[in-house]
Amino acid sequence: MAQILNNELLIEVFSEEIPARMQAKAALDFRRLIVEKLAAAGLGFQAAVEQSTPRRIALVVNGLPDRTEDVKEEKKGPRVGSPEQAVAGFLKSAGLDSLDQCEQRDTGKGVFYFAVTEKKGRETAQVLAEIIPAAMAELPWPKSMRWGTGTARWVRPLHSIIALFGGRVLDGGYDIGGTQGRIVFGNGTRGHRFLAPDAFTVESFADYKEKLRTAKVVLGREERKAKIKADAETLAKAQGLTLSPDDALLEEVAGLVEWPVVLMGSIDESFMDVPSEVLITSMRTHQKYFAVLDAEAKMAPRFIVVANTETLDGGKAVVAGNERVLRARLSDAKFFWDQDRKTKLEARVPALEKITFHAKLGTVAEKVTRVQLLAAEIARAIGADSDAASRAALLCKADLVTEVVGEFPEVQGIMGRYYALGQGESADVANAIADHYKPLGPSDSCPTAPVSVSVALADKIDTLVGFFAIDEKPTGSKDPYALRRAALGVIRLVLENGLRVKLGDIFAAAHGAYKVSGFAPADNVGGDLMSFFADRLKVVLREQGVRHDLVDAVFALGGEDDLVRLLARVKALQAFVGSDEGANLAAAYKRASNIVRIEEKKDGASFDQPVDADRLAQDEEKALFAALNEASATAKPLLDAEDFTGTMAALAKLRGPVDAFFDKVTVNAEDKDLRANRLRLLTQIRTTLNAVADFSKIEG
Repeated sequence: MAQILNNELLIEVFSEEIPARMQAKAALDFRRLIVEKLAAAGLGFQAAVEQSTPRRIALVVNGLPDRTEDVKEEKKGPRVGSPEQAVAGFLKSAGLDSLDQCEQRDTGKGVFYFAVTEKKGRETAQVLAEIIPAAMAELPWPKSMRWGTGTARWVRPLHSIIALFGGRVLDGGYDIGGTQGRIVFGNGTRGHRFLAPDAFTVESFADYKEKLRTAKVVLGREERKAKIKADAETLAKAQGLTLSPDDALLEEVAGLVEWPVVLMGSIDESFMDVPSEVLITSMRTHQKYFAVLDAEAKMAPRFIVVANTETLDGGKAVVAGNERVLRARLSDAKFFWDQDRKTKLEARVPALEKITFHAKLGTVAEKVTRVQLLAAEIARAIGADSDAASRAALLCKADLVTEVVGEFPEVQGIMGRYYALGQGESADVANAIADHYKPLGPSDSCPTAPVSVSVALADKIDTLVGFFAIDEKPTGSKDPYALRRAALGVIRLVLENGLRVKLGDIFAAAHGAYKVSGFAPADNVGGDLMSFFADRLKVVLREQGVRHDLVDAVFALGGEDDLVRLLARVKALQAFVGSDEGANLAAAYKRASNIVRIEEKKDGASFDQPVDADRLAQDEEKALFAALNEASATAKPLLDAEDFTGTMAALAKLRGPVDAFFDKVTVNAEDKDLRANRLRLLTQIRTTLNAVADFSKIEG
């Protein structure tokens, strides 16, 4: 048996700069491929850790054995005494020359030949030399390239590959193809491109990491992120400011620098009347700068830039150069801002006729007309100002044809709010313009102002109804129009605001708005959408710890499109089935349903007729009949009052009579009339419980 030593495998693939967005995933993919191939070769290990910088992907694997295990393989052959042809075929398939090389074993079903071969283990170094180039060739880059005369593809031209096992260079390399031959495995690399460009050799991962740091490279991605954030916060604090949080930008910048040097620059005061969202978007999108905030959490006239080099002047020239570039960027933004304010939002609405929403659903201008109608309808249903909702819906897409949004699409809606306020629109209307895209995802805030909620719902529901009508529904892997996100947004808007609205009515109103605007959408949209919403609701409730089968049980009743009421019913049902009484009754329901189903199939008849009280013979069935009637009578007004917890409590009282019935009463009595009456009683159990949910959908 091979002895496991603390052998270390160190790999570094060194290249030209890798795009920031690809580095972390590439390192993870490389680790996955190496680990899979180690497992396939029978090589265990203790730990595998990947790292990445703009110019390198590195991996260290600890605890590899010196060699793979010896393997004994057995192959069962024909029975002893089998025809010569069968024996010859077996020997050939096993790679043997004669039966003398086989064992004979009594399997209990006869004596059979067995071919036993021993496969000697291999040196781990030999296996690794094969695994590394194979993993490199399989790495799934989003985009890759060939260079020179080579035929191999990589994200950027490769320069060198470190491949050390136990401190020794592996014998192998990676074939580039063409006249370039292959890059031979070695133990050398380079540090920072400008601050320490000379080559150096390494002996181990610890040595590698330390020498890289000396050569002005911070290998750890998380370490670079932590340094950037800490240094930026320190710089900001020294000015009485705070760093504006931006995890996505931090992740990106960490992939742009190997030796982060954090500096602060100034923004000309003349630009500070431009909305901060525009300034921040321009800085982060084009220049990768961080914003800083003042004591009132407003954007300060400063920015944080992360350089990839140290300079003799402490970064003054770097800051000055970045200020100059930013000045040009923000000059454009300020010009667009000033120009846009010269035209009223309402005057821009006709220009939306030139923007296609979808070839089968018309223009954005037509969408706006539909959203206006629907927003007013929703506003009336939830007690909001319908005129304000209609006005906001009219203007909500107008900023799409402004210069600022043309340059910075990320601020659509937000800019509409600024323009609306500047042109005398009410705060409710302006805020609804900004909020109508929300919530964009699970981490995005959800509008709460009634007018904003009305327009946000109308926009999303118009989209859902339209795309479902033209049969552009999401598939298992594709959702090009983000319809799942739209449905989740509707669910959040309804539930987080406690809106008592019937979605079926709103879908019908949206359907009608399409007809008014000259489209003829399919008529079965409402039912399909409710099924789609049921699936989305399961996702939302699963995150709250609610079982998906309980959602199915409530939806299966049909006609429930009030999400607030549905959620209350589901949560009461969850508490009920989580109790002893509820779990017992759910089991009794299944037992009763199974018996009735089997007997109905046997008789070719149903047993959904009323129970004949005069035919109840035993005390237990009389008690169950009385309990069922009492539970139904008690539950109905509670259900009507939406007291679902009280309804469940009424049903819980059935446990005793149901248990007693199944303990003492024989359902399939010899008297056929008695049997039929008892089957009707079982049917009544099912009917009573199904008044609150379809218990057949409940699992377990």
